[in-house]
Order: sequence, then C-alpha cells, then structure tokens
Amino acid sequence: MEVAQVSEKNKQQEQEKNEQETPNEEVTEEDVEIIEPEDVEEDELEEETGSREAELEKEVEEWKNRALRAQADLENVRRRAKAEKEEDAKYRVQPLAEELLPVMDNFERAMQTQPDNESTQSFIDGMAMVYNQFRTALEQQGVEEIPAQGEYFDPTIHQAVMQADEEGFESNQIVEEMQKGYRLKDRVLRPSMVKVNN
Repeated sequence: MEVAQVSEKNKQQEQEKNEQETPNEEVTEEDVEIIEPEDVEEDELEEETGSREAELEKEVEEWKNRALRAQADLENVRRRAKAEKEEDAKYRVQPLAEELLPVMDNFERAMQTQPDNESTQSFIDGMAMVYNQFRTALEQQGVEEIPAQGEYFDPTIHQAVMQADEEGFESNQIVEEMQKGYRLKDRVLRPSMVKVNN
C-alpha cells in the first residue's frame, strides 16, 4: 500500500513540474519585442570606404615601386652582361698573344745573326718574311709594340731594369730597350724592359 502511494505521489509531482515548464499563456507577435540593428550612419560608411580606398591606393603605389625597381635591376643585369661580353670579345686573343710573345723575341734574336754566306742570308730573309707576317697578324688583332727607345720612362708601360748616366739623354729618358713590350688595345700584355738615364 505504501509503495502505491509513493508512486502516485511521484506521478503527481511530475505532472505539476510539466505544467510549470509549459506556460498556459500563448505568445503573440505583439508580446515579442523585435530588436532591429542600429542604423549605420552614412558618414561612417563613407569614412570606412575612404580609408579602404586610401589603403588600396597605397598598396597599388607600393607594387608599382616594386615593379619599377625589379625592372631597373633587370636592366642593370642586362647592361652588365653586355659590357662583360664586349670586354671578353675585345680581349679574346690575350692568352694566345701572351704565349706568342716569346716566339716573337726568338724571331728577332735569330734575325740579328750575321750571315757568313748567301745561303744563311736567304734563310734569315725567309725568317724575316715569316716574322713580318706573324707581326701583321698580331697587329690586326690589336697587339702592338710599346714605344721605348728615346721615350720618357712611364711605370705603367715600362719596367726599369738598369740605370745609366749617358750624355745626350735627359733625366728619366730611356737609353736602351732591353726587351720589347707589347699591349693589346689599351691593356699592357708585357711592359718594355728598359735602361733609364739618371
């Protein structure tokens, strides 16, 4: 009997609880307060739009500057590559010319030999012809002798190996050329070895 009373009491409590959760009154549209978002003023919109435009213009200007710098860098690289290519072409014969200078020296020494008969003389004449062709070929490539005898000493193109006190020469004037010097266009391949007057 007690168990039946407890279960009936529990049912009653549940029913009361359900009644409390579900309100009896119906909710109408009039009872609901509609909250509308605040109206944004036109000035604020214009201000936001204006600041956004300024930001975009600033960004565009920055990208333009970057593009101009990149273009200038590319132009500098092109100019440098062109200058290097021209310089390589200008001095392309330098390694060969430097190796041939001792050959020129040996030709000159051989031609200074005094012939003792006609056959020796014709041999020396033949060597002179080869030497002249050789020299002409080098000159066409821009290799030329550095003037020395009687010139004034210039440390950029001459190398003083001896000093002398010779009459008829001024101070710092070259008395004798010991070994010919050569240049390729405006670059010294080998300075002239000279004897300079004090």
